[in-house]
Amino acid sequence: MPDFGRFCAEATIAPRNPTPSRRWTPVLAATALLVAGLVPLASPAQASGLAPGAPGDIALWTAGNKSGFGTSTTTASKVWYTLGRGELSEIYYPDLGTPAVRDLRFVVSDGKTYAGSDRDDATHVVRLADPHSLSYQQVDTDKAGRWRITKTFTTDPDRSAVQVKVHFESLTRTALRLYAVLDPSLTNSGDDDSSATDGAALVAHDAASASAMVASPAFSKTSSGYLGASDGWTDLEQDYQMDWSYSSAPSGNVVQTGRTELSGKAGGQDLTLSLGFGPTGASAVSTANASLARGFAATASAYQSGWHDYLGTINTPKSVAGHETLYDVSVMVLAASEDKTFRGAMIAAPAMAWVWGQIAGYSGPYHLVWSRDLYQMATARLVAGDRAGADRSLQWLWNRQQQPDGCFPQNSQVDGTPHWPNLQLDEVADPILLAWQLGEHDAATWSHVKRAAACILGNGPVTQERWENETGYSPSSIAAEIAGLVTAADIAAANGDAGAASTYRSTADSWRASLRQWTVTRNGPLAKAPYFVRLTTDGKAQAGTTYQLSDGGPIVDQRSVVDPSFLELVRLGVLRADDPDVRSTIPVVDKVLGVTTPTGQFWHRYNGDGYGETPTGGGFSEPGNTGRLWPIFAGERGEYELAAGQLARDSATAHSQATARLDDMARTANAGLMMPEQVWDTSPPAGSGSFQPGTPTLSSTPLGWSHAQLVRLAWSIDAGFPVERPAAVSCRYGGPCT
Repeated sequence: MPDFGRFCAEATIAPRNPTPSRRWTPVLAATALLVAGLVPLASPAQASGLAPGAPGDIALWTAGNKSGFGTSTTTASKVWYTLGRGELSEIYYPDLGTPAVRDLRFVVSDGKTYAGSDRDDATHVVRLADPHSLSYQQVDTDKAGRWRITKTFTTDPDRSAVQVKVHFESLTRTALRLYAVLDPSLTNSGDDDSSATDGAALVAHDAASASAMVASPAFSKTSSGYLGASDGWTDLEQDYQMDWSYSSAPSGNVVQTGRTELSGKAGGQDLTLSLGFGPTGASAVSTANASLARGFAATASAYQSGWHDYLGTINTPKSVAGHETLYDVSVMVLAASEDKTFRGAMIAAPAMAWVWGQIAGYSGPYHLVWSRDLYQMATARLVAGDRAGADRSLQWLWNRQQQPDGCFPQNSQVDGTPHWPNLQLDEVADPILLAWQLGEHDAATWSHVKRAAACILGNGPVTQERWENETGYSPSSIAAEIAGLVTAADIAAANGDAGAASTYRSTADSWRASLRQWTVTRNGPLAKAPYFVRLTTDGKAQAGTTYQLSDGGPIVDQRSVVDPSFLELVRLGVLRADDPDVRSTIPVVDKVLGVTTPTGQFWHRYNGDGYGETPTGGGFSEPGNTGRLWPIFAGERGEYELAAGQLARDSATAHSQATARLDDMARTANAGLMMPEQVWDTSPPAGSGSFQPGTPTLSSTPLGWSHAQLVRLAWSIDAGFPVERPAAVSCRYGGPCT
């Protein structure tokens, strides 16, 4: 996943402490300015007109572990939302690479003694409002038992608007006030927005886009301010009342506040918010009002019908018995991860985990498109019955992301513009494999395949490996390269180019013959039997050549580091599941990297991995960070076990083993059925936190790859073998021809 070292060379980390506070970013600096008198604290009589405190605190993003993700199935509505920690977190507009809102929070006050928010002062429950739709509901209950807010979310299928149905209850029968506080962050940055009241609407805009928030019943008072200086929370925190009503806040990190008419008592409990988006403020207001006029019930019904219709086109494997809703959510998450302007582009995750959300003006690499992640997601959509979605991804890869030399960038924006420049040859092979799996052998496909194969031939087998932070001879990358060349040969032959087909096959055979020399050590320190290493930097698996692990890792002997990813060799058909070196590597990987948690058995990416939280739960990039367990490895192990069972003619045992892996993966999903990138491997030190082994970390959630792996494992269990495995590769190298 992301190469943090390279990123730090591109961007400057915001100098403020990124730890979230009760407000939206750290308050210490702003508080100090207020105390010093440098940012005047307005009195009620002064609190109108232009807001003071420009440009406000630095705009950062919310945590990466989302509990909900939603968008309509239509392309007319170019908005997506996420949920986390009791609030609506980011909204994306006009594409999945562009966050436009940081969060929407609700603040409750009795006007005299306290003010509290749904995020910081409540317990949170999230649930699917409809198990056959990405329709979510949050229930936030005040920890002191004074109030409850129930929020149900939908997007308008006909326009770029998000609606929130709010039910507010006073649990003590005391009249309360409810305030909506929105932090726009248009065009992937919140530091250059302008906000103003326009009639009953709160409108924000920057040079490229705009948002508008309206309510029914309408807001009785509005204000626009700057984060940490004149925003609504700063106002309410002082005397528990909304004293400020600033009409505008130009060019800064603006926050908008609307006082609702809700009291929490009978007759004052329900309202609908509409958040509309457009290229201009006027268009955003028009969109928000049109959606509001449609009404929440009609909008939500149309939204749900779209997902019901989509699921009606999807096939469900027998193996997901007991996990049917998670399976449905997984295929919907994959569909929702596709951009609506650049069709076929699918981002890795709608999240900003760890440091990626704490860099000013940047929302992180998970909003980029990686050929590797896209391949995982497209193949899952294909086996689930969404062939059209998989084909759109293939066409996007060919026509948007492939470079003139036939290679593919490490990643790109959703429009195909390259972002990080490294070459990773598994990402060049993946589009070829996807084309073969789709049965695309036409002349146009062949022209793209020919160029991609030339990239592999001209640069392989050495490449930056699957985890993107070391270059060398990687078993998993070489597996993809060999499989890509063999399937490219099939496509070449179908187009009458016997010479190219012969070259591809002979090169694949040659690399396969050298594979053990490059990547199997017979004198390594981890076992007496031979085993596949993570990679060698020099192609000499018996040599104790050293290299430094990334993300602050130590200098290591290349023979001392292993990676479960070597099983790509089996899943892609390059080696049989009963290959002696494969079998002797399994116990080494299990001993060094495997952890059995209360949720199930999972694995680290490699020993010494630093891409994860600190021992006390601090985010990646902090001192002492350690990579955690990845649920995808349970799915990949299950696919291997099916392949081994097929050869041993022991389908019953293989089915049982793989089903157990599916169950393990399913148990990592959170309450909103979002599957994480990583789960905890250990319990926290006493007094430092409450996380438990086998439960989601603060990593990117939902991760499209995790959902895709669950879907593909389920179909593999039904088939009795890995459905991803290209028969052309497996059959050529002595494995099953199915």
